Amino acid sequence: MKENVSAQLINGQQIAKSIRNHIRIQVKRLDFKPGLAVIQIGTDSASTVYVNHKQKDCERVGFHSEVIRLPSNTLQEKVIDLIQQLNLSKHIHGILVQMPMPNHIDEQIVIDSILPQKDADGLGTVNLGNLLIGQERVLPCTPGGILRLIEETKIELAGKRVVCVGRSRLVGKPIGLLMLNRHATVTFCHSRTMDLGLETKEADILVVAIGKPKFITPKMVKSGAIVIDVGINRIGNSLIGDIDFKTVSKVAGFITPVPGGVGPMTRAILLENTLKLATTQFETL
Repeated sequence: MKENVSAQLINGQQIAKSIRNHIRIQVKRLDFKPGLAVIQIGTDSASTVYVNHKQKDCERVGFHSEVIRLPSNTLQEKVIDLIQQLNLSKHIHGILVQMPMPNHIDEQIVIDSILPQKDADGLGTVNLGNLLIGQERVLPCTPGGILRLIEETKIELAGKRVVCVGRSRLVGKPIGLLMLNRHATVTFCHSRTMDLGLETKEADILVVAIGKPKFITPKMVKSGAIVIDVGINRIGNSLIGDIDFKTVSKVAGFITPVPGGVGPMTRAILLENTLKLATTQFETL
């Protein structure tokens, strides 16, 4: 690990663009268009922005895309009925339900109604279970994007100390499993961790996803560490990460910005997943 140097920026925008370019080339070689369906329930403004980005990403790489927007009071059974129809569609190879969903809907039940071979977000019980046993097939998009960002540093993961601040099923747990599968030593920290700074200070690779702006300060970071900021906190008209970027970047070896780090990579991995699912389904026809 590097010591006493300003951090190198891991540019998620740039890496995501490279991934899209590669996907676009692959799509041109196919005899069909990979199809992604995104379901949005309600009118959450942040979700609408994300869904619009995903639709534009599909256009960029030559995918067929369908965005289905449902009222916030849509019954869970209606959402599942729609997913069952998409499960049967020959034009749709990947399905994603935008989160968060309204409170009356059980997110995991809805996600698990998506066929595992069409689970573009990789968050169904089958795909998460495969990750648990080391049989990685469709990776959850954000953890998959984080992995690619870390790999961009060219640092060997085996034996490294990884600390995940946050233990959600969307980010913390799956990225920890991805690191374990690559022979890193992983620690999960959360709201009941006794001395968070003591744990984070030991991390060769620090992944932070807690939703608290500028929570991680330089004294909590090991010199030369890889620091991945998953947080997106809107403060006024600005987006702020969970890490105090300006000061931590003087200690870390590598760091991701907010915005422009994990976010673009999450969407790029969604495209990769959809292409993988599409080609797999085509080969089994």
